[in-house]
Amino acid sequence: MRTLPATMIRLLAPFAPLFSERVWQHVRLPLVGAILAPGKRAVASALRAVGLEKERRFCLYHRVLSRAVWSGRAAGCTLLRVLVEAFVPDGPLVLGIDETLERRRGKKIRARGIYRDPVRSNRGHFLKASALRWVRVMLLALVPWASLVWALPSLSALGSR
Repeated sequence: MRTLPATMIRLLAPFAPLFSERVWQHVRLPLVGAILAPGKRAVASALRAVGLEKERRFCLYHRVLSRAVWSGRAAGCTLLRVLVEAFVPDGPLVLGIDETLERRRGKKIRARGIYRDPVRSNRGHFLKASALRWVRVMLLALVPWASLVWALPSLSALGSR
């Protein structure tokens, strides 16, 4: 089992209570990878980012991340707490909320609804889209090394109809 630097272990410590001890042993390295390699095929990219692509039991890590019982909402709240402590420990808390439509088709997709399509609609022309509506909560914080306010996402959830 590979180990992480002490600073990374301290950063990940708030997330440990979200998982059982057994699952946490398999989650912490890919969690670092998820931070380093966001994008498509997130689990595989995360494992590759931390050097686990040659691991004999590569599929077990994927299974732990995709099938283990854990709460995305609790992880989002923990992430928001960590971001607040890091970027606005004593300043005003400013949150941003964004809605995004994800067009999906299939028999097993139950959360799909009919929504106004903000991309293809305009003032004179109203278009609807059959899609999933994702609601994202972001912390708006001044990032010191960028000298800009960034929207740091902390929680994504399917919006209700």
